[in-house]
Amino acid sequence: MTDSRTLGESADLRRAPIDVTAVLDRLVRDADAAAPTSIGFPGAVDLDHHAVLTRLGGRLWNNIGDPEDPGGVAHTRLLEREVVGWVGDLLAAPADDRWGYVTTGGTEGNLAALHAAYRRHPRARIYFSTAAHYSIPKIIALLGARGVRVEARADGEMDYPRLAAHLHRHRRVPAIVVATAGTTMTEAVDDTSRVRDLLAGHSPGGHLHVDAALAGIPLALDGRLRLDADSGIGSVAISGHKFLGVPTPCGVVLIREFATAVRSHGSPVNYTATRDTTITGSRCGLAAALLWHAIATHGREGHRWRAAEARHLAGYAVEQLTAAGWPAWRHPHAFTVVLDTPPEPVRAKWLLATDGPVSHIVCMPGISRRQIDAFLSDLVATLPAASLPRPRQPIPPRVAAEPG
Repeated sequence: MTDSRTLGESADLRRAPIDVTAVLDRLVRDADAAAPTSIGFPGAVDLDHHAVLTRLGGRLWNNIGDPEDPGGVAHTRLLEREVVGWVGDLLAAPADDRWGYVTTGGTEGNLAALHAAYRRHPRARIYFSTAAHYSIPKIIALLGARGVRVEARADGEMDYPRLAAHLHRHRRVPAIVVATAGTTMTEAVDDTSRVRDLLAGHSPGGHLHVDAALAGIPLALDGRLRLDADSGIGSVAISGHKFLGVPTPCGVVLIREFATAVRSHGSPVNYTATRDTTITGSRCGLAAALLWHAIATHGREGHRWRAAEARHLAGYAVEQLTAAGWPAWRHPHAFTVVLDTPPEPVRAKWLLATDGPVSHIVCMPGISRRQIDAFLSDLVATLPAASLPRPRQPIPPRVAAEPG
């Protein structure tokens, strides 16, 4: 007789069998129920990946070793190289001076880039904004490096005079600066040209890394994020499960300034006949195939259209919230709409990302105008008309200068 226990009733697999079908059905049912009101976190939901999952999802695809290693079976390194090449071309990275691979996500991409930069500059301090992703201080601790927090402005962009002051204070040691292209709460974009100029005057030298997990692909499609020599950017990390909507956490890291050194640094592993150049060694070949599929089926123009539609929806959301008297704003390039934190029942239903008095919704591809209208209706319904906040001038985001 099959045990009828399901998800949450027992985690002890050594006891009587669990109703596996019921557990999986519960997971899908819960996810389906949450999807219509999940507008607070950045994952595109408009792309169909069933073709890849149906053909490849039933077996192991292990991309062990360097993406350029030719040997082995049951891997998708060829597709991984295509993905890295497409992203590199999109970022205008020199074909003869770039190296990268498909990662588990933005955090591993940041770790891979900062590990390589710190190996090159072992005395460096690593500078990062207070609006940077939470992975950055964690990575600095893992590297055993010294980090320097740089204050961010109210709109989320780095305070460059503060960065200049910190660099001057530590003017005798190399500097690794982490800029952000799409901060977590406001999708602010740090001006890499200003950071590049500050680093150019920093005589011990250094490295500029861009954490572009959220906005990297859309900005690159606009020509506003580049990895060429003129940009001064040495490495970029992007996410694959945000704008590209891949149904498993993944990303891409690209390193430019010392790509050859990174590639040659890898140790040969005899029993796998590969070079160990990546952080994880084994990598998910299915993720590389899913990224390749998203790129191959839509191309630059398709993804450019998706970005434009998402930005139009974000603009609509700001207009509607403001017209209803609820303060909201967005950066001109952004999918993210920043608003005063709604009452708790609205936050609970709509799965908003909240940081104290500020919340946001993210109008990623696949989010619809109907969802925005329903959210606004629920928001207005929670308060009597007399208690709605009076319209006020939202935080005026300065138009972010074009990175690099």
